[in-house]
Amino acid sequence: MPHPSAAGGSAFTSKERDLIRWEMGQRFGQYPGLVDGIYLRAWHSGPQKGQPKVPLAMQGMLDRRLVEIVPDRIGFKAVFTEAGIQALREMAQDRRALDPARYPRLRAELGFDDGAGAAVE
Repeated sequence: MPHPSAAGGSAFTSKERDLIRWEMGQRFGQYPGLVDGIYLRAWHSGPQKGQPKVPLAMQGMLDRRLVEIVPDRIGFKAVFTEAGIQALREMAQDRRALDPARYPRLRAELGFDDGAGAAVE
């Protein structure tokens, strides 16, 4: 399978972009921040008991070291590495990929001004 950046110029596959948009969208009236990461559930039984459940779309990002899994106060979370944050910045350059109206906090944290799509100088 070719690397996702070879087709379409994105470091993320379409499923990975969908996961990012889903997880970084507004929840309970608030937008999560980059530092919040993406919450991961843990296996409650079986041979992987106590380990994080990693969605298939996230496994590719983990394999390419765009995210890393760290313990959280109630389980685990996936946080973006420096390479992952750079890939998010590239994704945010396309307003269709990260709509400024739906992801203002994430865009601001990535160095875009008020989320309107222009990078901060």
